[in-house]
Amino acid sequence: MILNAVRFDQAIASFDALNRQDPSLEESEGKAVPKELLYSERMSAMLKRYAPDASEALQLAARCQHIQRWKIARASYPMTKPGYYQWRTELKSFHAGIARQVLADAGYDEATVARVCALVGKTLPLTDAESQTLEDVVVLVFLESYLAQFVASHSDYDAAKFADILNKTLRKTSAQARSAAQTMIELPAALKPMVVSLVMQFDAN
Repeated sequence: MILNAVRFDQAIASFDALNRQDPSLEESEGKAVPKELLYSERMSAMLKRYAPDASEALQLAARCQHIQRWKIARASYPMTKPGYYQWRTELKSFHAGIARQVLADAGYDEATVARVCALVGKTLPLTDAESQTLEDVVVLVFLESYLAQFVASHSDYDAAKFADILNKTLRKTSAQARSAAQTMIELPAALKPMVVSLVMQFDAN
């Protein structure tokens, strides 16, 4: 339930205004849309489908999951596994910092601000129900909207490599999300058999 629609709408509009600055564009329904703005809209839409009763804090966290992500480029860190994790750690802190400022400006109380920042900054354990739901939504958005382009951009990967990546991705999800991956979302037709097979194998183990 949204306690104050004006405050909530202001925060969402501010998140969107920041993501609208993304210089990278992606085509959606025949239009070129700033990449992170499109991602944030997909996150909100998926959360509404997957967890329609999500709390206000979770709705806010979903909308600013990748807020201005382009400002910290992967290439600014060593192209190694440690470098990748350094980049991800910095991003989490960066996203949470922006979220804190936007929410404070919108008039949110400290408890809500702290909750959203904890969700965005990934400081909560997956035993936290909302943290798990947010992770589920991230994976479902990836499978429905980004898996096909990920596969297309990694033509050097063989089937075993893709299976390993998807298995690692599925480890982050709940049983509910794995069920949703088979029934709720629209998987790329060419990749659906592989995803469904991996989900079934994962749940059988």
